[in-house]
Amino acid sequence: MILIADSGSTKTDWRILDQNEVFAQTQTVGFNPYYQDANSIANELKVNLLPLCKKEVTQVFYYGTGVTNEEKAGIIKEAILKVFPTCQQIEAQSDVVGAARAACGKTAGVACILGTGSNSIYFDGEKTGFQVPPLGFWLGDEGSGGHLGKSLLLSYLHKEMPLEIRTKFEEQYGTMDRLTVLENAYHKPFPNRYFASFSRFLFDNLEDDFCSNLVENCFLQFFEKYILKYPMCYETNVNFVGSVAFHYKDLLIKVAQRHKLKVGKVLKSPIDGLVEYFRE
Repeated sequence: MILIADSGSTKTDWRILDQNEVFAQTQTVGFNPYYQDANSIANELKVNLLPLCKKEVTQVFYYGTGVTNEEKAGIIKEAILKVFPTCQQIEAQSDVVGAARAACGKTAGVACILGTGSNSIYFDGEKTGFQVPPLGFWLGDEGSGGHLGKSLLLSYLHKEMPLEIRTKFEEQYGTMDRLTVLENAYHKPFPNRYFASFSRFLFDNLEDDFCSNLVENCFLQFFEKYILKYPMCYETNVNFVGSVAFHYKDLLIKVAQRHKLKVGKVLKSPIDGLVEYFRE
């Protein structure tokens, strides 16, 4: 059996292949080796993944956020070996590599992630190449769900929201206390998930100019800080994976066209594209 995984900060999609066909699929929580050790990851897999594997697992192809070097990849590999000790091959690579393989297939293009976090890379059809490096939630993640939610909360705390939107916001979330936001930002785990949870409010109120302009501005920052710096961005398609890219597709394309960029695929999740990649 072969396992293919795409892991973001919020969730991990798994596909189990047997004789080149999808035998089963499931979803677990998201993993990040910057915040979790091998034991905690393995414990989750033993409960929610292992029972679905009816045969011996021989290969695992894992793509995930936080897999930025060999040390972080090692945490993922160690966790997988704790659950599947006879596995013969384990690849643990960055989620952006998975996005490139899923969205570009065997064709050259720029691959972008816009989900809870954001990332991008150039893919030549075989391997990843030039990259404007991401800087994580606190220093980057422009255009992501975390960035959208953070921008929304900042507009609330700075009293920049129009009264009508502020009223809707407080009806949904209650009066937001500055200290509560700071606690979630600096003292509780996964601040990106916390802030990303507020991005849904923007989607639900996208007909309002304030909300749509805020989203457009976040996307503009993503393009200007990352995509426009790719030497080949005008010569090839810019492809996207992730829930934010998928749900805000129309606005995303609008901003891309403003910069004369060609948008290729926009996938909600890379997992099905990864299955096809490994079937070929």
